[in-house]
Amino acid sequence: MSLTAPLHPAAQALAAGASEIIVAYADGPADATKAWDGLNLPHLQALLATLAPSSVVQGSELDFSPPHERVLAGAMQLPDTAGLIPWAALAARETAQACAFITPCHWHITPDQVHQTDPASTPLSEDESRQLLALIQPWFSDDGIELEYLRPDTWLARGAAFEKLATASMDRALGRDVRPWFPDPIQGAVIQRLQTELQMLLYTHVFNDRRSERGLPPINSFWVHGTGSLPSLPAAAPQAVCIDDLSRPALQGDVQGWRQAWQQLDAGLIAQLQQRAARGEPVTLTLCGERNAVQWTSASRGFMDRIKNLFSPKRLPDLREML
Repeated sequence: MSLTAPLHPAAQALAAGASEIIVAYADGPADATKAWDGLNLPHLQALLATLAPSSVVQGSELDFSPPHERVLAGAMQLPDTAGLIPWAALAARETAQACAFITPCHWHITPDQVHQTDPASTPLSEDESRQLLALIQPWFSDDGIELEYLRPDTWLARGAAFEKLATASMDRALGRDVRPWFPDPIQGAVIQRLQTELQMLLYTHVFNDRRSERGLPPINSFWVHGTGSLPSLPAAAPQAVCIDDLSRPALQGDVQGWRQAWQQLDAGLIAQLQQRAARGEPVTLTLCGERNAVQWTSASRGFMDRIKNLFSPKRLPDLREML
């Protein structure tokens, strides 16, 4: 996509009344300290110069829920306990019992780490996913957990085991050593046992033999996320939209891909936000990193402030340090 392409599809959300745009992984890949060097984002620079910043999430890169999920949960009036934002229950419109998402995945296990491969690089077809779900359902049923197919890389799970089980977002574990992201060993004992049983079941199973014949890595574990219960359904449609264009390149450590995604976002959605702000319309933009989230909102300015802003140089804030 060129920088002169049509506006980002999420811009339609603005016209539909979204009051807040949330950008995930706006700070860049975790270990890429020079990702911002020479990055030209003129619309973002001009927009932030007209808005007032405030910190809305101050956390740690070790929190189970990343800042963009916490901000979105707050905007949707969902519980904001790290690791217990009930995304699965919300997706199921379920208020009667606790839910979770189950993502089948491949773990590369070495003496030094347990690395979680990106499910997108180890894809399951719908037929494979349904076969696998039917294969392991009896093990989950024995622990009072009901599984339901949603899509090839995600199943819905219902059961009391997820009521107060804080789990790490898939974003936290993706492409990383999963050991720091395991749930509490006591509360998560059932899940860890099921993961071990699944590894043993699938180690020599024909399901993985067929994948091996096609050059695909085996499915040998699963990740639990989005746990918790939903006290009641949100009273109104969400007034916030989370943009994840930067997420995949950031999580993959793809600095060039992340820079290009930011430039495309700047030329599309951010440019439209800038135009709205210039017309005096209220604008709320929340930029999120691995640790923090900072929200920029329209602020009333006096005449002299506006004149000063026209002639003062506009400098993009050090977002990597802020986020």
